[in-house]
This record gives sequence, structure tokens and C-alpha cells, in this order.
Amino acid sequence: MDAKELVREYYEKGAYKDAKVMQGFIHDDLLLQWHSSKGFLQLEKNDLVALVSEMQKSYSDARVEISHLIAEGNSVCVRYTHYVHAFENPAEETILAHFILVWEIKDNKLYKGFLMSQLG
Repeated sequence: MDAKELVREYYEKGAYKDAKVMQGFIHDDLLLQWHSSKGFLQLEKNDLVALVSEMQKSYSDARVEISHLIAEGNSVCVRYTHYVHAFENPAEETILAHFILVWEIKDNKLYKGFLMSQLG
């Protein structure tokens, strides 16, 4: 599978919202550098899995809507909006944030990520 297909499958299978599924997609040496509207975070594999596990406890469901998916070699840029359903109001979908993320692929896994986000 090429880099673009790997990233597409990561989002289509919902790995971004399921810590168990995510672990099959991310490299053991994962490093995610995240510039958000609240500051800078640097996450390793265990940090990202923990973050997703916490989100699973906060939202009844989530989905992403990808607007751009561009690949060059082992790098893939994905632009998307992340939507969530809070447990308190599961019928209402709200925008969590807008994201643009460049993934570097190594050993057919998500290896390095460079992420920028803005709250919805």
C-alpha cells in the first residue's frame, strides 16, 4: 500500500478515534508535533494513544470530513474537519476543530506528523 492509501485507510477505518485500531497504523517511534490555537504539543506514540483514549471517554461519536489529501513520495498532507457528538447531547454534531497535517510514512506506518489546528 502506498503512503496516500495508508493515510486514507487510517481515516476511513476510524483509527483517529479508536486507540486500539490506531495502534495498528502508528510507528513505535511516532512523533507528532502539534501547533494548536492553545500552544505547542509534542506527542509520542503513548501520548497520542492516551489522548485518543481520553477522547473516547468524552464523545459518543466522532467523524472527519477530508477536503484535501495530497501525497508526494512518503509524505501525505491531509486537511480535514473533525466533528464530534458529546455524551450530553448525542443528537447534536459539533465541529471540534479544523486540521491540516503532514504525515511522513516509515515502514508502512505513520511515523512523523506535523499538525496545525484551529478550534471550530
